[in-house]
Amino acid sequence: MRRAPTGVLTVLLVGIAILYLPILVLIGYSFNASPLVNIWGGFSTAWYGRLLHDSELLSAALLSLEVGVAASTCAVILGTLAATALVRFRYFHGRLLLTGMVNAPLVMPEVITGITQLLLFVSMVHLFSWPHRGFTTIVISHVTFCTAYVTVTVQARLMSADRSLEEAAMDLGASPARAFLEVTLPIIAPAIISSWLLCFTLSLDDLVISSFVAGPGASTLPMVIYAKVKLGVSPDVNALASLIVCALGLCIIGARWLMVRGERRRALDARLAAG
Repeated sequence: MRRAPTGVLTVLLVGIAILYLPILVLIGYSFNASPLVNIWGGFSTAWYGRLLHDSELLSAALLSLEVGVAASTCAVILGTLAATALVRFRYFHGRLLLTGMVNAPLVMPEVITGITQLLLFVSMVHLFSWPHRGFTTIVISHVTFCTAYVTVTVQARLMSADRSLEEAAMDLGASPARAFLEVTLPIIAPAIISSWLLCFTLSLDDLVISSFVAGPGASTLPMVIYAKVKLGVSPDVNALASLIVCALGLCIIGARWLMVRGERRRALDARLAAG
């Protein structure tokens, strides 16, 4: 087995250090008893206790979760329909327009997207008295850019799926809708699930667009954290970031465990089938 060159390993280690050392430092200083971030005042878990009594952070975290779930679900539905139309219907009026609308959020700067959506919502309020800026406008804005990621992901999976399976189901008497739901949908389910998780992450992380379309009393978690950081990083923000890092780490470990378990089960089934 050939070993990697020393220079490649050095660059890899330096890159890993640049990525993960700040995270480790952040977790370490979340246990700092001193209110000053850069001065160590002893070990303490008081800042984690303060998070449980910080109503602003808790309400912002709840709002972010609600927005993430709602936006991801709506984006998955719309993106799957758009991907199906682009793959299964090669020629139809408005295909070029639909393709452009789907791909535009992928390359559009978030500042431009936020400004245009703010102007749209302001105009709609003047004309229809709806929607007022808050939860609804944040969800609509997140659905707008998340749908693009769902469409691209599901479209790639649909293009590689075997269309003959769905045609065989229709030959056996299934309607096109039933054939899609019972044959094609399970095939593209991994792409749909990964798209939902990606959209949830993007929605939870978004700051720029949410800052434009959010109204009074509807601040997401990134907006609250950014407002706190502007006044100086405090240990309670470090504690919150540490909890998020730990939660993501547990999710990654769980996903890896499920993948390994699935691979072992498939290998065992293959051995039983061969033996």
